[in-house]
Amino acid sequence: MTSAPARSSASAVPCSVVIAAKDEAAEIGECIASVAWAAEVIVVENDSTDDTVAVATSAGATTFSHPFTTIGRQRNAAIARARHEWILVVDADERGTGGLRDEVARIVSGEAKDVAFRVRRRNFFLGREIRHGGWERDRPVRLFRSRMRYDERPVHEHVMIDGLVGELAEPLIHYPYASLGEYFAKLDRYSRWWAEQNFARGRRTRAWTIAIKPPVRFFSMYVLRAGFLDGAVGVIVAALAAMSVAAKYARLWEVQRGLGAGDRGLGKVPFTAEKGRL
Repeated sequence: MTSAPARSSASAVPCSVVIAAKDEAAEIGECIASVAWAAEVIVVENDSTDDTVAVATSAGATTFSHPFTTIGRQRNAAIARARHEWILVVDADERGTGGLRDEVARIVSGEAKDVAFRVRRRNFFLGREIRHGGWERDRPVRLFRSRMRYDERPVHEHVMIDGLVGELAEPLIHYPYASLGEYFAKLDRYSRWWAEQNFARGRRTRAWTIAIKPPVRFFSMYVLRAGFLDGAVGVIVAALAAMSVAAKYARLWEVQRGLGAGDRGLGKVPFTAEKGRL
């Protein structure tokens, strides 16, 4: 473990920020800088082949390596090392703001009845904020008391909460994909893992499902949830979502027929299930 100098500023917000990262040298420094107001920033990394650890440490975070199985387990390992009562979870592709700092400071310094808080994410993709199509409903639990932990499922992990859940007014800024190439790379991994996980839970599909679900998803996002108001990017987002649905169910069909066995295995889980909205 590499420890950063203690944050001694009297104005530091008494909470621990937890960031799980792999090969995020290009993002991690700016991410840490955006939450430098926290009294402690912990980065848990696994198998990085770039300068993630060096950049994170230089930016003022305490860093350590932990063998990867799921993103929930990574975060739990960091939470277990946290010094403060409140945890704020941030991803490397997210950014804190001054408004978020002030709101978190009020909560952690007071007598909050809620034990956890959802945080709205403002999602940006292809140079534009996505305000419709369902992305505007993105509100994961990210601020919570340190006694809580994530479940350790591979996909759609969540915080196991033992009390009331509130919602912050201030958002995190989220840049889920640097490019379409990054989106497609994740789609390949995620759809394979999704199929494996759901097959293990007894889920099955038919060819007609693969034909029907993608256009339904497109219609839901683009028309019913007003994705068209996001212009050309709204079309692309809805089309990519439909493609994601097709890929997941096609791979589930492949798995249940005993095909493509060489593509299956827990070691190929995508690094973070929350990074985007596949």
